Amino acid sequence: MSTLVAVLRGADGTVQFANAALENTLGLSRRTLEGADFASFFTDPALLQTALAGARGKDFSALRYEASLKRLHQDPVPVHVSVADAEQAGEILVELWPLEQQARQDREERLRDQAQAHKELIRNLAHEIKNPLGGIRGAAQLLEMELESRELAEYAQVIIHEADRLQSLVDRLLAPHRHPHLVSDVNIHEVCERVRALVLLEYPQGLTILRDYDTSIPEFRGDRAQIIQAMLNIVQNAAQALCERMLQGVAEITLRTRVVRQVTFGRQRYRLALELHVIDNGPGVPDAIKERIFYPLVSGRDGGSGLGLTLAQTFVQQHRGLIECDSVPGRTDFRILIPLP
Repeated sequence: MSTLVAVLRGADGTVQFANAALENTLGLSRRTLEGADFASFFTDPALLQTALAGARGKDFSALRYEASLKRLHQDPVPVHVSVADAEQAGEILVELWPLEQQARQDREERLRDQAQAHKELIRNLAHEIKNPLGGIRGAAQLLEMELESRELAEYAQVIIHEADRLQSLVDRLLAPHRHPHLVSDVNIHEVCERVRALVLLEYPQGLTILRDYDTSIPEFRGDRAQIIQAMLNIVQNAAQALCERMLQGVAEITLRTRVVRQVTFGRQRYRLALELHVIDNGPGVPDAIKERIFYPLVSGRDGGSGLGLTLAQTFVQQHRGLIECDSVPGRTDFRILIPLP
């Protein structure tokens, strides 16, 4: 369960039971929690104490309010609290939902719905474009063969060139939906090293790519080519955003891998997940497109196709994962989450 649950003794509000999600959030074991005054784990204990008094007096069947839950060596987490009678007499059930987690789940659900809608739109639009595009290119070729004037033939060449460019764009739009999922064992650090080498070949001067790896991360089943392409798109975007800093010799990208436990994303809880960060010290994502960076054809760079992050999100979602972005001037962090076995 992703919901935090505690069963309290009605008489004094001490903990009789705490689930794993509550243990993980508080950073305390169940043995430590049992018998403790649950109100003491809130920044304002009086709110829960008042709610418990109301529950004992049968003033309500269920009470909901918002509070802040203290955590060991971490900042308090805002939660939505529900207090109600438990099935057993003399017990009170307290359920808590982290507000930040709820907001994140809503955002993830919105991203997935948008991605599905965009996928259908792109597929239909691409097929609608392909047929007339082929006719335009063929007609331009025939026209070029009939033209005697070199200047007019050059105009026909422009039509052919632009038709080819649009065809390439359509092919890239359809790429994630055309090729079969080729599943094999994926070592994320081999992927990181491959991407790092490719980007440093493209930007040999002024760029430093730092490694911060957790080498204990196990291999997982997935499409290695898709994971490489997703990560390459993100790292190349970061490098392109750092061009000015490269001239100063202070451009940095950090590749960081970690394992996260008992994590919820995509409205599903996973025991283990890979957390891969691509962090750069560039100017950040423009505010105007922050909420739309994973939309197709949205780009913050002149001449950008706006497909790199869309394709990256699609490839990661095909692995039941998700990409998130947190960006401020001087630090942009793309976070890739993929479930582990």
